[in-house]
Amino acid sequence: MGILIALLSGALMSIQGVFNTEVTKQTSVWVAAGWVQVSAFAACVLLWLFTGREPIAGLMEVTPKYVLLGGIIGAFITYTVIRSMGSLGPAQASLLIVIAQIIVAYLIELFGLFGVEKAPFAWHKLIGAAIAIAGIMVFER
Repeated sequence: MGILIALLSGALMSIQGVFNTEVTKQTSVWVAAGWVQVSAFAACVLLWLFTGREPIAGLMEVTPKYVLLGGIIGAFITYTVIRSMGSLGPAQASLLIVIAQIIVAYLIELFGLFGVEKAPFAWHKLIGAAIAIAGIMVFER
């Protein structure tokens, strides 16, 4: 099930990037990014109303506090996806985004950053990332 959800996530991110890039062409990057955040907030509120209504005050108990920066990071993700898709096209931008995600996620695991359990170094993961990078070069030719 996790694999299917991850594949759906990747597909939705690509579609969203194309949509957001088109909105940017007709408005501006910050109007588009703002719309993404406002409409996402509205969707979250509606889903919260229908799926349990956990107390919002729980946010004040979250530790460490820096993990609450996800929304701010999300705004910059929206901006960078829009800009990269606008200048590179959806396929190339998505490939580079995924490679960056793989490398950063592995570094987070490797060094145990942000409270993630530290994972031992694995050559096969490094080789996998190198193959993915080589795949981008093949894709571009």
